[in-house]
Amino acid sequence: MIERDVKRPLKKLLDEIGAYQFWPVQTGYGAATIDVLFCWRGQFYGVETKRPGVDHATLRQKQVMAAIELAGGRCCLENDPALPAVRGMLELNA
Repeated sequence: MIERDVKRPLKKLLDEIGAYQFWPVQTGYGAATIDVLFCWRGQFYGVETKRPGVDHATLRQKQVMAAIELAGGRCCLENDPALPAVRGMLELNA
């Protein structure tokens, strides 16, 4: 499995729940960010996806995730196509 195998079900879930979503493509311009930023039910979220078996973010990704949380958003690292981390995060706002 590869990271795409986590991103595809995440995109599908976000479409299904009607979340606004942004999947930035890093080009070296602008602020560093993580794989997907989305808004659902008035809450801001960020998700860093990894392929199954990878359970850590880079230092830069950790810094972005900390900044999101400091600003009042929620974020997680997701490495499972079943999306347990994302689903758990969304349940807090259901």
